[in-house]
Amino acid sequence: MVTRHQFNQSVVTDFILLGFSIEGQRRFWLFIVLLIIYIATITANIFIIVIIKADPRLHKPMYFFISGLSFLELWYPSVTVPRLLWSLKTKDQHISVAGCLAQFYFHFSLGATEMYLLTAMGYDRYVAICNPLRYSVIISPSVCTMLILGSWACGFIGVIVPCLRLSKLWYCKGNGIDHYYCDFAPMIRLSCSDTAKAQNAAFFSICFVSLGCFLLTLISYACITRMIIRLSSALARRKAFSTFASHLFVVILFYGTIMFMFIRPASGDFLQFNMKVSVVPSIVTPLLNPIIYTLRNQEVIEAVFKTAHTTMAWSKGCK
Repeated sequence: MVTRHQFNQSVVTDFILLGFSIEGQRRFWLFIVLLIIYIATITANIFIIVIIKADPRLHKPMYFFISGLSFLELWYPSVTVPRLLWSLKTKDQHISVAGCLAQFYFHFSLGATEMYLLTAMGYDRYVAICNPLRYSVIISPSVCTMLILGSWACGFIGVIVPCLRLSKLWYCKGNGIDHYYCDFAPMIRLSCSDTAKAQNAAFFSICFVSLGCFLLTLISYACITRMIIRLSSALARRKAFSTFASHLFVVILFYGTIMFMFIRPASGDFLQFNMKVSVVPSIVTPLLNPIIYTLRNQEVIEAVFKTAHTTMAWSKGCK
């Protein structure tokens, strides 16, 4: 559906998310796989939040941040995956311009929030390892709350300008977005306007948020590594490493895929390749995060078994 611009150009009023344009059994099985992953993601993250809330032993700053990350992972995939599932099930790939801009804003705002939150978690691990005697004073409950709320505020504020720039563009070069969600590069390719300001705003936002958070996280890890090397006991080094190994793995997985997408040309066949790679931080990582933190943390595992035992005892009592 189109209207006429005053310069007699066809202006798009809705987009088509081309995404995974497959048919038949492949489409059905992709829908099933993504549905299972999405349900497992929501279930696993809710489970982590409940476990941390229920067990007093986990009422520590590190687990407060983990529950904050799990809460974020409930929303991050929810911006794109339900719409993708709907497209695969009904073959309705249309999305309004306003809906597309809203999806763009929330997807990248939540992504930026995760970067800020991972940076805060890196700082938490730095204080725990490099300044353990003052850890409870420096990372107090009020500081934890401030860091989490600050991550959300900065994440949502930082994407406002690029989103506003996109909203002011005219789209008249077709309406097919070569992605399963409203991404920046495919939308820019459809615009007939001067996109320099929009691209500059996006570039500045990416550099400030992504590189800024990544560098701060690297500094935290550099200080942690330096402190671990100084430890005389091999047992002490292993124990110190285990306290931030899970976070390190999550950071490598999240930033690795994002940087891989941005260092490749955003045109031609690379857009299709980037779309497939983007599944990792958008869909896979939100499921892996609670699994990683659970499997590598003895206190969480014990809390899981304790909760399961309590639930079973309660269910038997009800009978």
